[in-house]
Amino acid sequence: MSESIDCLIIGGGPGGITAAIYAIRSGLKTVIVEKLGVGGQIALSDIIENYPGFPSLSGGELMGHFEEHAKGIGATIKYAEVKNIKADGAKQIVELAGEEPIVAKSVIITTGASPKPLGFKGENEFIGRGISTCATCDGPFYRKKSIAVIGGGDTAVKESIYLSKIASTVYHVHRRDRFRAEKVLQDRIMDRDNIEFMWRHNVVETVGDDMGVTGLNIKSIDTGKITELKVDGVFVFVGVNPNTRFIECDKDEQGFIITNENMETSVPGVYAAGDCRVTPLRQVATAVGNGAIAAFKAEEYVSELEGRAY
Repeated sequence: MSESIDCLIIGGGPGGITAAIYAIRSGLKTVIVEKLGVGGQIALSDIIENYPGFPSLSGGELMGHFEEHAKGIGATIKYAEVKNIKADGAKQIVELAGEEPIVAKSVIITTGASPKPLGFKGENEFIGRGISTCATCDGPFYRKKSIAVIGGGDTAVKESIYLSKIASTVYHVHRRDRFRAEKVLQDRIMDRDNIEFMWRHNVVETVGDDMGVTGLNIKSIDTGKITELKVDGVFVFVGVNPNTRFIECDKDEQGFIITNENMETSVPGVYAAGDCRVTPLRQVATAVGNGAIAAFKAEEYVSELEGRAY
């Protein structure tokens, strides 16, 4: 078993990097465990325009600044997958895939959430062969082609706008008659000449062959009529599922971690921040705020464990 550390942060997105900065500055021996790469889901975003101090930049650029800041003050980043967390007295044993467990006095979970599947016929069959959940990753494959975008929130609208700059035609499919995205994004998408809105339609199935997607069947909620859209690709943005299976603590019915205002979970010494917790808003700004609070409370917890609370 590895040497005990003061604070283990699981996840290298905005919340995790912020928590690390605050934890390190407070004197805690801190390690970030990240499964894939620093940045999280936001690193794949084409453009961010609502993070203070940066009027417009890509998610990758923003998270590059975060990572540079954290490494500049000595942050340690370990690339591994967390399999389980279990309490051992006042400490936590964090089990990793294929590696020695880490013992930590406090743990901050900032694992975010992953794109949610919609569940229509052919979705699993054609994922990666015409169905995508990442416009920045896969959009360039559809230059001057026809595509469909599904969803009505900020991400769906923002990615539809981005894809309209690449594709010849974008069919935006939404089950309601208006978007729930913020007003500025709604205004912007309405100005795109090559986006055709398919209001009040549900997705029925993907049409395709061995080469990939060739179309998408959608059904009118009002008339029941099924229309086949001739498209080469389908992008699904209908929400997210939390990455929280490895921790046993109080969660809501969807699996998001329940915390109090101090980011404390139902397990003493374990905190959660960002998109993996129950929150009314999932943004870089809220993840950053959560991460700062979690690190502040983790330092208090460790101080009490060591009998040096102020």
